[in-house]
Amino acid sequence: MASEESSDPHSHPPYDYSATRRDFLLKLGVGINAVAGALIGIPLIGYAVSSLIRNDRDVWIKLGPVDNFPENTIRRAVFTDPFKREADGQTADLTCWVRRETGEKFTIFAANCTHLGCPVRWFEQSKLFLCPCHGGAFYEDGEHAAGPPPRSLYQYAAKVENDQLMIKAGVLPTLAAPGSTP
Repeated sequence: MASEESSDPHSHPPYDYSATRRDFLLKLGVGINAVAGALIGIPLIGYAVSSLIRNDRDVWIKLGPVDNFPENTIRRAVFTDPFKREADGQTADLTCWVRRETGEKFTIFAANCTHLGCPVRWFEQSKLFLCPCHGGAFYEDGEHAAGPPPRSLYQYAAKVENDQLMIKAGVLPTLAAPGSTP
């Protein structure tokens, strides 16, 4: 009977199913999906884990000698971001507003409006910080005066060391990372 089966025109010869095109494409698809999943998943995991890791970078930058900032005045100061990269170019130069009250008492304001982050300017004549974008105004102590900004100007932590005014830089003061006194 075995000889009859081999002569049957409808019978198929035994076939080795270990390496078919379907198996190859299935393995290729699984591999591509694994790579795509890793490319999407690794940054998502990094994002989730980064919020659990607190990264306190206490970098103090010198703004200059205390004598550069006369009492009862507000002066503009520029410093370089301590974590700048070569690609940052001029954007690594950050502006702040220094208010010296008396002696070694300073208040350092971030130069960004608390509404949408536009740069504010100090106008000595009116004793106001003004935002050109939407008409926000702040008093000389940084408190909100008028316009759409929802809060006062953000402040950097400041200290005086060896007659040098220093600010805590590296993280812009915001609600998420407010400036604090040393």
